Amino acid sequence: QVQLVESGGGLVQAGGSLRLSCAASDRTFWNMGWFRQAPGKEREFVAGINWNGDTSAYLDTVKGRFTISRDNAKNTAYLQMNSLKPEDTAVYYCNAAGRWASGSYYPGGSWGQGTQVTVSS
Repeated sequence: QVQLVESGGGLVQAGGSLRLSCAASDRTFWNMGWFRQAPGKEREFVAGINWNGDTSAYLDTVKGRFTISRDNAKNTAYLQMNSLKPEDTAVYYCNAAGRWASGSYYPGGSWGQGTQVTVSS
């Protein structure tokens, strides 16, 4: 399995921005995605991107605020989060080796350790 390391989480005020990074341990161009889990809730899909970056998908509540991208030369995927809201507070997890079906990203078996994002009101 590919190893994934997330970074970029932190504490930010509502309306602020953060950029999360996910570095993969190998040069395989995996489909990749971001998920999040808030306390007491199930893990949910946030955004996904295919291996060459020409296909992406988003959770409805983050569309227009979050952007997923990747730099295959650096084996890294990113999640730019703007106009953050307190309800975006969660641990964010990177995922790799997922599959695409009917325009949706389904997670693969490789997960990062998670990075905490806290948005204060």
